[in-house]
Amino acid sequence: MVILFRLLLLIAIAFIVYSAIKYVFHPRRKLEQAHDRRQYFFLDEEKNVRKNFLLTYKGVMFEGEKYLGTTEQSFEIVSIYIWARDTERLKGLHREDFEFIEEDIRLRYPNAKIEWKSPIKEFLKR
Repeated sequence: MVILFRLLLLIAIAFIVYSAIKYVFHPRRKLEQAHDRRQYFFLDEEKNVRKNFLLTYKGVMFEGEKYLGTTEQSFEIVSIYIWARDTERLKGLHREDFEFIEEDIRLRYPNAKIEWKSPIKEFLKR
């Protein structure tokens, strides 16, 4: 009976340690941490075309929707629509900030046409 109890206790401790490690290294947690620190972080599953990507920059959370299409040689992401989740947090961002975001996305998806949704779209047209 004592051996069974020790075995169950050991399994429980191993499960807790595994869960803690999994939590610490989860990419979503890193995104939230970067958002709180007002740093840049890009979270994307590049192999999953249907899943939107998230990025945080200077305390603003952006979401991007990817669309698959054809290029001359293969199927690639050909268009991306990006919007801010909370437009009130856009205060203080400059044109250079949006250009930085676009450049980073172009590194990951070189064939994609990037389009911003309102109100960023109107701001960049000026």
